[in-house]
Amino acid sequence: MIDTLINPADTPERQAQKLLQIAHVLMRRVEQITDDSGAAYAQFQRAALLEEQVRERTVDLERALDLLNDSNARLAEANRATEAARQNLANAIETIQEGFALFDADDVLVLCNSRFGIHMLDIRDALKPGLTFAQYVDHVSRSRYLELPEGERPEDWAVQRRRRHQDRHVLFNLRLLRDRWVQVSEHRTADGGTVILQTDVTEIIRLERQERGKMLDDQARVIRATLDHINQGVCIFDERRRLVGWNDRLGSLLAIPVTRFRMGASFPYLLQRFGEEVAFGEGMTAQRLNAWVHGDGPRPPLSFEARRGDAQILDVFAQEMPDRGFVMSFTDVTSERAAIAALSRANETLEARVLERTLALEDALGNAERANASRSRFVAAASHDLLQPLSAAKLFISSIGEDALAPRAREALDKAQNALMSVEDILAALLDISKLESGRAAVSVGPVRMDRLLAQLRDEFAPLAARKGLKLRVVPTGAVVASDPAYLRRILQNLIGNAVRYTARGKVLVGARRRRGMLRLEVWDTGPGIPEEEQDNIFLEFRRLNAPASASEGMGLGLAIVERACALLGHPLGLSSVVGRGTGFLVQVPLAEGAAPAPLPGLRAPLPEARDRIAFVVENDEDLRRAMVLLLEKWGVSVLDAANGEEALSLIDELGILPDCLLVDYQLGDGMTGLDFILRFHAAHGPVPARLITANRMPQVQALCAAAGVEMMMKPIDARALETFLNALPPPR
Repeated sequence: MIDTLINPADTPERQAQKLLQIAHVLMRRVEQITDDSGAAYAQFQRAALLEEQVRERTVDLERALDLLNDSNARLAEANRATEAARQNLANAIETIQEGFALFDADDVLVLCNSRFGIHMLDIRDALKPGLTFAQYVDHVSRSRYLELPEGERPEDWAVQRRRRHQDRHVLFNLRLLRDRWVQVSEHRTADGGTVILQTDVTEIIRLERQERGKMLDDQARVIRATLDHINQGVCIFDERRRLVGWNDRLGSLLAIPVTRFRMGASFPYLLQRFGEEVAFGEGMTAQRLNAWVHGDGPRPPLSFEARRGDAQILDVFAQEMPDRGFVMSFTDVTSERAAIAALSRANETLEARVLERTLALEDALGNAERANASRSRFVAAASHDLLQPLSAAKLFISSIGEDALAPRAREALDKAQNALMSVEDILAALLDISKLESGRAAVSVGPVRMDRLLAQLRDEFAPLAARKGLKLRVVPTGAVVASDPAYLRRILQNLIGNAVRYTARGKVLVGARRRRGMLRLEVWDTGPGIPEEEQDNIFLEFRRLNAPASASEGMGLGLAIVERACALLGHPLGLSSVVGRGTGFLVQVPLAEGAAPAPLPGLRAPLPEARDRIAFVVENDEDLRRAMVLLLEKWGVSVLDAANGEEALSLIDELGILPDCLLVDYQLGDGMTGLDFILRFHAAHGPVPARLITANRMPQVQALCAAAGVEMMMKPIDARALETFLNALPPPR
C-alpha cells in the first residue's frame, strides 16, 4: 500500500515528506477511535509498526542521499581536475616551439596549438578540431605557400602524402615560399592516433648550404693544390666538352704555352693544338679520340700511348665522370719504357744463359737417367744371372734324400739351405729397391682381407720368434683394406722381420686400429729403440743400427723397401720409439668395407700329393734343368726336358706323348721366349697347365702373361711352390 502511495521517481526529500504525512494521518485516526472492541488497539499496533518501517526507510533514504551527495561532490572534483588537466595540456602544447596536432584513431583532428600551420596563413582558419586528415592534406596541397618540385601537381603531392601516412613514422622537409623550409614528422600513438610536429628548419638548411659552399671551395683549393703537385698532366672537361680545369704540368708535358689554355675552351680546339705537338701511338687516331669524346652513350675508359718528338713517351688515360664530363691524364713513361727495353734485353741475355744452362742440365739429367737405367738393367741382369744358379742350388739340395745323409751332413745341408735363402732374400730386396727407385713398380690396388694376411704372417714368423725366446702376438682383425696385396704383405713382412731380428727379449705385438675410414697397422717390439737423431737414417739402404749381425740376418734393405713401397701406395708411414723400451711402426691403409677381398699371394688350401705325372721342363740353363729334373723325379714325377723351344716341340712330335704340365723358362735364348713356346704348344695340342719360370719382374712381362692366361713362377724357384703347383694338377688321364 505504501509502495503505491510513494512514487519511486520522487526525490528522497519528497519521499520522506510523504511518509511523515502518512504517519500523522494514521496517528490522528487512531486517536479518534474510542470503541472498546479492541480494534483501536490493533490499529495502534499497526500504526506503530508502520512508523518503525517509515523510520527505517527514512534512515536508508538519508544514507542514500548522503552517498549521492558525496558522489556528486567527487564527480564535480573530477570534472574540475579534468578541466585543469586539459587546460594544462593545452598550455603545455601551446608552449611547444613546433607546430603540434593530434589526430585520433579515426584520423579526425582532436587538438592543435597555434603554431600548427603557422607557415601557411591561408589554411590557418581551417585547422580546427573535427577536421579529417584527408581534408588537412587537401588544404596543404592547395596552399599558395607550398612550393612543389618542378612538374609536380598538387593532386599528385596529396596522393603521395596520403600514401606516406600509412607508415608508422614519417619524416620529410617541406619547401615553402621565400626559401623557407619546414620539417614535418609524423608518429603513431599507442591507440592508433597520429601526432604531427612541424619544425622550422630554414636557418639550419641555409647554414648547411653555407658550410657546403665553404667545403666545396676548400675542396676546390685542395684539388687545385693536388693537381699542381702531382707528376701527371691533367685536364678536366664538363658535360659540354668545355675545359674547366687543368694543371701546370700539362703544359710542360705537351710543350703547349699556358696562354693556349683558357677556361671554356672546346675540346676540338685543344685537340688541334694537341695534334700539332704530339703524335698518337699505335691503335689511336684523332678521329677515334674525337668519336669517344662526342659519344652519346656511356664512355668506357680509354687508354693509349702518345709520343712528343723522338725523346718523350706519354701514357694517356681518359675516363668519364658521373656528370658526363671527362678527365684526361698524361703521364711521362719515357724512363719506364727505357727500363723495360733494358730489362727485355737483359731477359733475352738471361734466357739465353738459362737455355744454355737448361741444355747442360738436360744433358746431365740424360746421363743420370742413362746411368740409372744402366744400373737397373745391370741389377736385373745380375739378379737374373745369380738367380739361375741359386735356383739350381736350391733344387739340388731339395732333391737330396734325407735318409742318405749322416747327421752332420744333414746339419751342413740345412746351413747351406739357410744361406741360400738369405741370398735369395737379399736378391729379392735388391730387385725391389731397383724397381721402386726406377719407377717401374706396378701396383694393383684391390680389397685385401687382413685376417688371412695376418694369419699367414703369424705362421711364418712364429717359429723364428720361438727360437729366439720371444712372444709373438698377432691381434686378429676382420677389416678389409684397399691396397696391393703383394706389396702390403712385403711391408708387414719386413716390419715384423725387423722387429723379431733386433729384439733380444720380450715380445713383438702386431695389431690394427680403425681411425676415421682408415686402418692403422701397428708393429711394436721391446727392442733397444731408435735414437731420435737416427730415426730418419734407418730408412736408408744398407743402414743398420746396433746390428753386428752377419749378412744372413739382413743387409739393412727392409726399411728402405717399406718406405718406398708405402710412398708408392700412398700409405702414410709413422715411427714411435723410446730408447731402451722399444719401437713401433705405424702404417695407415684405407678401409674397403664391403668389397670382395683379393687372394693373398702364397695362400692355398691343402692339396693331395702329386704322383704319376708327366712334367715337361724347358730350360736352357743345363744345371738348373738338371736340378729340376732330379727334384721332380724324387717326387715321383716323370720328366721330359729340352734346352729350347724348337727342341721341345720336335720331341713332343717325335714321342707323341702329351705331358700333364709345362715348366718353361722365359729366356730360352733361341729367339723363342718361353711364353711363345707355351702359346704354340697350346695352339697345337690344346690347353695344358703351365708355369712360366723367370727372374724378370718387369711389369711388361707380367702383363703379357696375364693377357695370355699363363701364370708365372719367380726365380729362385721355391720347392714348396713347385710342389703346390703339381698337387693342383687334375688326375692323370
